[in-house]
Amino acid sequence: MLVAIVLFGSGDDKYTNTAVFQNAGQLVKGNLVQVGGAPAGTVNSIKLTDNGQARVKFTVDDRYTPLKQGTRAVIRQASQSGIANRYIDLQLPPQTEKGRADIPDGGELGIDQTETAVDLDQLFDTLDKPTRKSLQRFLKGSARQYAGQGKEANAGFYYLNPALSTSSKLFTELNKDQPTLERFLVDSSQLVGTLAERRDDLTNLVTNLNDTTRAIGDEKVALASAIDRLPPFMRRSNTTFVNLRAALDDVDPLVDASKPVAKKLRPFFDELRPFARNARPTIRDLSRTIRRSGPDNDLIELLRSATPLKKIAVDSAERNGKSRRGAFPEAAQALKDTSPILAQGRPYTPDLVGWFDDFSTSGNIDALGGFLRFQIYFNGLSVTPGGLLQPLNQDLSQADAFKQNVNLGQYKRCPGGGEAPAPDGSNVFSAAEQQKLDCEEKARATKLK
Repeated sequence: MLVAIVLFGSGDDKYTNTAVFQNAGQLVKGNLVQVGGAPAGTVNSIKLTDNGQARVKFTVDDRYTPLKQGTRAVIRQASQSGIANRYIDLQLPPQTEKGRADIPDGGELGIDQTETAVDLDQLFDTLDKPTRKSLQRFLKGSARQYAGQGKEANAGFYYLNPALSTSSKLFTELNKDQPTLERFLVDSSQLVGTLAERRDDLTNLVTNLNDTTRAIGDEKVALASAIDRLPPFMRRSNTTFVNLRAALDDVDPLVDASKPVAKKLRPFFDELRPFARNARPTIRDLSRTIRRSGPDNDLIELLRSATPLKKIAVDSAERNGKSRRGAFPEAAQALKDTSPILAQGRPYTPDLVGWFDDFSTSGNIDALGGFLRFQIYFNGLSVTPGGLLQPLNQDLSQADAFKQNVNLGQYKRCPGGGEAPAPDGSNVFSAAEQQKLDCEEKARATKLK
């Protein structure tokens, strides 16, 4: 006996509930009990109560037990074409609502927790005679419409099936959480009521949105270009924000150190506020100067009318009958060409500076007043023997004595040649440098040893 119970079960250990309906709605023993469209149990029996209602006893699979308070039972029909094609749809309360008590095994769902399916005949009974007549004409017209096109219509309904199936699943999910759906409908009603109260503002919003959308459509090329550049921009922005995160940590000490200064700046900002307020007309006029609606009346259009700097400075163009390069390439070539000239004149810098110094200084001032010293210089390059300079040694001939004091033929004196040669030879030019400077070391002012 024990083995038989284990193998076949006793049949009395299933979770069982009872639901009271207004009427059984053509429900029969053996019909399914479903939860969310999935089989969840079976109808065991149907009995009539003393007040003419239907008490339906059904079992529920273990994965849905125990049922919670707030569960509703609805009799539904799988299609309109059958008679005994009813089933009980159990609508479970939301899982998010905790604290609901369990319905014990053998419990009962009252008449306020059940709902009976509406038969098609009941729907037709609510219609008056003209409406039923119009419905008949509609059905007859539909029959004539699909006459001879049944195959094509079935093919169309076949492709419509996924949409209908998906819609069925959607409404099934909505029915699972009726309180949330009711709140959604109530909130939607309040939203629609609020929008109706502000229909004038909404009309202006739609009109402005239409203008905005049209303006965006007119700039579709620029918009497409902007969207095309957006991914690289976002990648760079991501890198920037990542680096900014570390930079903000480094800025925290600066902010902490600035807090005492910020308190001292408060009076300055108090005075700055009236200045900013008084500057509004100036800023407004400046804005109008920079940009104003209409042609040829603002600074931006003036700059656009001017020749671009790139065209003048970089691009080549036809100028004065010849093809000429821009200002920047020409200036670069000019500086390159003048480099040898500047290099040749660079050694004469001390001589030029000395000339400016002597030319600008005519005397000095002491406690007695200004005074001036002067002396006469003779051109040693043009003096000939027997000229202005007389021999200092009377035993020597005039020509020999002159040669001891003056070096003749100094026509190509090198830079710094007015001084004696430095011991380290730093002011003596090499033969290559003398050739480049077109000077001769022998023309130095001092005597050659």
